Amino acid sequence: MTKAKAVVADPDEPADPEGGGGFAEWAMLTLQALRIELGKSYRQTIDLLSEMPGILEEIGLTRPPHFTVLRDWFETISMETYRAFLGESAEKRTGHAGIDSTGFDRDQPSRHYAQRAHYRVRSLKVTALVDVKTLYVFDVHCTTTKKHDAKIGPQVARRNAADLRSLAADRGYDGKPFRDELRADGIRPLIKHRIYSSLDRAHNARMSSRWYNRRWMVETVFSSIKRTLGSAVRARSWQLEFRPLDG
Repeated sequence: MTKAKAVVADPDEPADPEGGGGFAEWAMLTLQALRIELGKSYRQTIDLLSEMPGILEEIGLTRPPHFTVLRDWFETISMETYRAFLGESAEKRTGHAGIDSTGFDRDQPSRHYAQRAHYRVRSLKVTALVDVKTLYVFDVHCTTTKKHDAKIGPQVARRNAADLRSLAADRGYDGKPFRDELRADGIRPLIKHRIYSSLDRAHNARMSSRWYNRRWMVETVFSSIKRTLGSAVRARSWQLEFRPLDG
């Protein structure tokens, strides 16, 4: 609840306004986080909350919202708010991060629905920024396009420049403009050079193997997520598929 209040525009808004009206944004964000933590559906989450007066009182709710209200609110929340909430949740950050991407299947909807909705892209590319010492994920980028890692990397790093001391990545993120931008922000780039000359070999030899090799921690995080939550997204529209990954 504290983290939710830190990322909304009006943290002092009453969770459950007297005389009706909508629920506060921070309260709904808290309920969404609780739903994800419980691993329950919208209906099951509200049913559980109705039997938990202590939890409702802690949030400041006199009644739980209807499960359709919680579901509809989840579909309208902005990606910026979710990213901010994700960043607030990642408390233990050392500044030494790794970046990598993986794919999530989009084959949950039926073939009939896919044809009607022109649902041709069968996978979702997810790029995560992970602290390589604490394994906290503090930023996520999702796309259904074939956008290259060298284009995504600078976008993610730019959003988190203030929290980074070094950034490790594989050769897919190799590019002089990206390295120059990282150095300009005071971030040490740990990205292997493609071998075109002896100078590239020298640059790679000087790189700290201790921190560079920890980029594999990002793959460890992806493996854990897919083992516990599955390797497919269930939402039908591509906009809504991004939100479970940020959550």
